Amino acid sequence: MSRWSVLGSGVAGLCVATLLAEQGETLEVIVSDEMPASHWAGGMLAPFCEGESAPERVTALGQHAAGWWSQRVEGVAQQGTLVLASPRDATELTRFARLTRQHQWCNPEELEPDLAGRFARGLFFAGEAHLNPRDALRQLRAALEARGVAFHAGKPSGTLIDCRGIHATDRQPELRAVRGEMLILHSDDLHFSRPIRLLHPRFPCYLVPRASGHFMLGATMVESDDASPISVRAMMELLSAAWTIHPALAEARIVESGTGRRPAYRHNVPEVRYRDGVFSVNGMYRHGFLLAPAMAQHLMQLLSQESHYAN
Repeated sequence: MSRWSVLGSGVAGLCVATLLAEQGETLEVIVSDEMPASHWAGGMLAPFCEGESAPERVTALGQHAAGWWSQRVEGVAQQGTLVLASPRDATELTRFARLTRQHQWCNPEELEPDLAGRFARGLFFAGEAHLNPRDALRQLRAALEARGVAFHAGKPSGTLIDCRGIHATDRQPELRAVRGEMLILHSDDLHFSRPIRLLHPRFPCYLVPRASGHFMLGATMVESDDASPISVRAMMELLSAAWTIHPALAEARIVESGTGRRPAYRHNVPEVRYRDGVFSVNGMYRHGFLLAPAMAQHLMQLLSQESHYAN
């Protein structure tokens, strides 16, 4: 019999399972056919950029994410984040600088030569990083399976740790879904080494480089539980933003589109909870890869203090 049953194999579930396994605990991971929101994530480990709109707690908790991931998976690129705005939106860049920290003003083309002549200035957050979310999740799962952790869709046999994201509304009806829409583009004409955030008063977006000429372009934020495919409006806005970053992206190929429903509490900050014999790690909002390591560690501290919860 497993001592712990982690419900969900998204980023929260795999981070929790990883720390449990590293502590020598016996566990299993219960999977489902539902695609976790983290499958569609951008994979930006950008705590200081998030300070523009997120509470200070998000920035504080997220500062150790890059180190946590670097210790456990390959492919974490610590190249910083470049924040840009078109000339007509220059006030957005000034506003972003005022609301954030740990950045410096820069000439964008010195960091990304393919941007030559396109933007007069930008903000560079040198301490930030990014990864490919799907690769990172595959690596965490492979490491867990190598330790003998079972992944199955059967009945849980241990103390429950619920990491099902928006699919946990049966236990936590206060969770709400925030829809995000994204595209995967392919272009052999551009070579960016770091995420680029384009500011806009209505639809800011980000472009995250991945391997072999691929880029993740996202992501809208819609207060909706709609899981249907990407809307025409969202695709047009995202592609318009891509063109603003560089016209060569007009010739990029759309390899994939997707939507994810991110779980959020009212204040948009994740929580570790215990209720009716069940632990939960949830409410990641748009900060899954940034905050899941810290929330998993918070759970470990709780379990060590309250060992009588275990089987």
